[in-house]
Amino acid sequence: MVAEVGIIAISAAFALGCSAFAAAWAEKAIGTAAIGAMAEKEELFGKGLILTVIPETIVIFGLVIAILILGLAGG
Repeated sequence: MVAEVGIIAISAAFALGCSAFAAAWAEKAIGTAAIGAMAEKEELFGKGLILTVIPETIVIFGLVIAILILGLAGG
């Protein structure tokens, strides 16, 4: 029983951690490109900001999956 709870907790942490790592990786690439574009055209600030925020949804999906893993395992 204790081992099962540990495996469930590790699974939830892995789902959240991997999604956070993927979001950080995507934001690094998008942020670099957005800053480069804004250096040439300041009008692109709004688009760059939106494109930089979009990868954060990956973390939200990971959080939802982690909550589902914890909820399904508990019930």
